[in-house]
Amino acid sequence: MSITRDFDWKPLALVPALALLVLPFIGSPSTWLTLTVAGLAMGMIIFIIASGLTLVFGLMDVLNFGHGVFIALGAFVATSVLGSMTDYTQSAELWRNLLAVLPAMLVAMAVAGAVGLAFERFIVRPVYGQHLKQILITMGGMIIGEELIKVIWGPAQIPLPLPEGMRGSLLIGDAAIEKYRLVAVAVGLLVFGVLAWTLSRTKVGLLIRAGVQDREMVESLGYRIRRLFIGVFVVGSALAGLGGVMWGLYQQNVVPQMGAQVNVLIFIVIIIGGLGSTGGALIGALLVGLMANYTGFLVPKVALFSNIALMVAILLWRPQGVYPVANR
Repeated sequence: MSITRDFDWKPLALVPALALLVLPFIGSPSTWLTLTVAGLAMGMIIFIIASGLTLVFGLMDVLNFGHGVFIALGAFVATSVLGSMTDYTQSAELWRNLLAVLPAMLVAMAVAGAVGLAFERFIVRPVYGQHLKQILITMGGMIIGEELIKVIWGPAQIPLPLPEGMRGSLLIGDAAIEKYRLVAVAVGLLVFGVLAWTLSRTKVGLLIRAGVQDREMVESLGYRIRRLFIGVFVVGSALAGLGGVMWGLYQQNVVPQMGAQVNVLIFIVIIIGGLGSTGGALIGALLVGLMANYTGFLVPKVALFSNIALMVAILLWRPQGVYPVANR
């Protein structure tokens, strides 16, 4: 009961409050519903991308500005996997599409995780505890990663079309809800649920949280925190790869610079949520997705600056983000 009383519910009201606030300005309930679902789907994809960086910074205190290379890598791996499974992607049956998309996601996560392991070993490890050097060296790592992607897949834009069964929309009254956006919402909720359960309900999550608070004490009990934190970095990289697949299918094309292009959105999300907070990152991502869709429809010229304005408004209310992490 004390946990329920102590939990801060106010940030959770921000998402429905924003949605209801713009309803009178949009006017049409069906258009509002379409924009809202689209915004939530976009927010879920951004959350998947940002959750990896949130884990790495929140649990390892590493500012990884090279996070975007794992996003792009995951998307390009998906183009290769899905391109070899055209019999499944061109089928109108959803279950056959999933037999192609799920392996693409798993392979993208595996490749991004493996590259993340090397990235941590050779680039990040020498600069632990040195934030300025982390920013510089990880940015350099991202540039190198983008060039290697160009060597393997070429510098040109590559199409990543949606599988046939995920195209089109479902009609709810007069509102048209794209099928893929519903898939994105489901995947985002699954990722959040697994992360929240792992960090709060498992022994691994307990060790990670304890290691963040007092690393020396946990190591004195015989646990190898370094290996655990390397695992966190690999998982964060794999989640970025998954997010790259989702974002590539959302855009229906991929370019080597796509990771760098979404880096700004990622950092806006983790700043709004509170550096290192998984729950805060979810709220921040949903707010960013909704704001982008609403302003793009109502005031297109303001859309480019809307997320910056949102971040400023949130920080004026809570300077450390909606759910600040205690040890920050």
